[in-house]
Amino acid sequence: MRYALFALLIIMLYVSLAPKLLPEKYNIAVNMPSEKEILAPMQIQNTKATLKAQEEAAEAEKPVYTKISLRNEAIITEMLDQIARINQDDQVSREDKISIYRQDLPQIFQTHIQNFIMSSRNSGNYSSTFLDEVRTRINEQMYHISEETYVKLPQLTPEDIAEMKPVASDIVGRLMYDPATEAQTTRVKVAEQVSSSSLSKRISREIVQELARYVITANKFYDEDATKDAKVKARENTAPVYIKQGDVLVPKGQIITQEMYTLLKDNGLLKNEVNYWPQVGVALLSVLLAVGLYMSIRQPEASVRFKYNNSQLAMLLLIFLITLLSMHLLELLHNDRRPYLGYLAPVAVGAMLITLLLDVPLAYIASVIFSVVASIVLNIHQGQIFDFYYGLFTLVTSFVSIFSIHRASQRASILKAGVMVSFFGALLVAALIMINSSGWDQTSTLYALGFAFASGLLATIMVFGLMPFFEVTFGILSALKLVELTNPNHPLLRKLLTETPGTYHHSVMVGNLSEAAAEAIGANGLLCRVGSYYHDIGKTKRPGYFIENQNGMENPHDFIDPKLSKSIIIAHARDGVEMQKEYKLPKPIRDIAEQHHGTTFLHFFYHKALKQAEEQGVEPDFTEDDFRYPGPNAQTKEAAIVGIADSVEAAVRSLHKPTVNQVETMIEKIIKSRLDDHQFKECDLTMRELDVVGQTLKETVMGIFHSRIEYPDDVKITKNNDGKEREKDGDSPGVEQ
Repeated sequence: MRYALFALLIIMLYVSLAPKLLPEKYNIAVNMPSEKEILAPMQIQNTKATLKAQEEAAEAEKPVYTKISLRNEAIITEMLDQIARINQDDQVSREDKISIYRQDLPQIFQTHIQNFIMSSRNSGNYSSTFLDEVRTRINEQMYHISEETYVKLPQLTPEDIAEMKPVASDIVGRLMYDPATEAQTTRVKVAEQVSSSSLSKRISREIVQELARYVITANKFYDEDATKDAKVKARENTAPVYIKQGDVLVPKGQIITQEMYTLLKDNGLLKNEVNYWPQVGVALLSVLLAVGLYMSIRQPEASVRFKYNNSQLAMLLLIFLITLLSMHLLELLHNDRRPYLGYLAPVAVGAMLITLLLDVPLAYIASVIFSVVASIVLNIHQGQIFDFYYGLFTLVTSFVSIFSIHRASQRASILKAGVMVSFFGALLVAALIMINSSGWDQTSTLYALGFAFASGLLATIMVFGLMPFFEVTFGILSALKLVELTNPNHPLLRKLLTETPGTYHHSVMVGNLSEAAAEAIGANGLLCRVGSYYHDIGKTKRPGYFIENQNGMENPHDFIDPKLSKSIIIAHARDGVEMQKEYKLPKPIRDIAEQHHGTTFLHFFYHKALKQAEEQGVEPDFTEDDFRYPGPNAQTKEAAIVGIADSVEAAVRSLHKPTVNQVETMIEKIIKSRLDDHQFKECDLTMRELDVVGQTLKETVMGIFHSRIEYPDDVKITKNNDGKEREKDGDSPGVEQ
């Protein structure tokens, strides 16, 4: 059953989270009208628009040109050197020299360009495509030396060439420094540079000008590979185009085009497109949240009364359901136009109910789960799974509610806790708005603060309304309910006080003793106190038959048959349960009244009956089992502790002048007697806990009866008036009667 309940919790969490995390599926076809308006369930990428934007970015990318250094000044220097060598050879005629110039000068240029291309190709500095582009452009923009220049070259003397070389190299170097895609744009500057040079001879200036124009080339060329890379990077750097959450993808009645169909298909919005991974993810998240709750309950320090109670697990699931429904109800009205509405969700109601009805540590674990769910359910931001604001708001208000209400002893404490939740919730929202004020105007801020404050009050109202329902439906005894039952004006307690004041005083003392003992071992001390107040309520039917109510009157048991006395004594437990049912007291209180005696043995009346049978000379027609309480034995620690405290209080009260040793011996004897009689076999009291109970009862008795207890070690044990040490059992005639 426990596993089934946790499986139900997983389903509940899945159903709660799925609408926010899983997109709705649509049954549509191309060229058919859409039966409903299809909205973007989340921020999704528009593939077609993104591709278009990428292509536009690529087209907008300008061609890439790469500048290179051809060292053109070396070409003109080598040409002048060659001219100088040819001119120095007197064996060659002028016409032959001119012919050699026509052949050697272009060869020097082409060889230089070819060497550059080969070395660049081998080194891998430039791609083959780029080098081919360089060769092509240089050849296309080639300058042709005039015939007049070839004719003038033989006239140059070695001195002329020596003067021309540095000037020509400097001019070409300076002009080739600036990037140029067209050689002609640079060549037009040659004349000006030559005119302002230091060359004195006209022929020198004319030849340098012509040679410089010849060797000058473009030095910046179109790089196809770099251009392609730039376009690729432009595509990659283009931001995707998104359709915002809530935008209309397909209007109602719109004919579905192939483009629309593809968009819906790519984003998993078609029913015929099977993609289970989102469902698996949401299911896994739900399982993790439920397992976290389950493991916290399974911890050794978890409350024992909760760990094995499936009824309380069912109540926990119902609290989760109520809390999740409250979030979803606000989520229906919550949107990006009214972002403050989410703060109105009474998210603290779950933590408050779990604290009051179940366990404080469990409430902290549940608060963390509530905060995770709230951050998903109340999220309105596009492209986000969690909303930090609402998650933190839920966590803080839940923790504040637990801290404020975990020691609640009155219904008014719930209202005080609600005010604390409202105050700290509004304070947190104010802090968050101050940290990030974008999108918050004065009106929105006031609404957010007001709704955050109202959230705590709304949670308080819900807790007030739900507490009685849970207490009645699941038989839960909350601390508030227990405190209410201690009110002396309760009809049963008033009846006990007015009709059996001795029993009333005895019940109050038992309550003090049992509460201290229960708290010492981690049991429910308040339940023990309240159970003690009502455990002997059945004595009000025949008050005179119990010794604490006789007040010096004759004992009626001295005049009736011991079997009848036994029946009257035993009946008070059953009568008490019936009276409590009549007044609709919770079952745990009734159980204590029914189980506090267990199946203990009425020694006095049994032996009295044996004596009468012996005097009458007849065989006893009864056994020891006939003089036992019908039980059942104590089923809980609280019932067992109340039973021990009941016997201890009655035994101490029967002593005339109790001593410390007497009290200690008496408590040990009572516990050992019940232990030997197997009265604790059906509850989970351990031997160590029994030792703690005994020690605590001793200390408490010393405190309560301090003025009556004698402390000297040499005081003898007081004997009863029959000369025998009385068995300190709650049902002996000197005690229970």
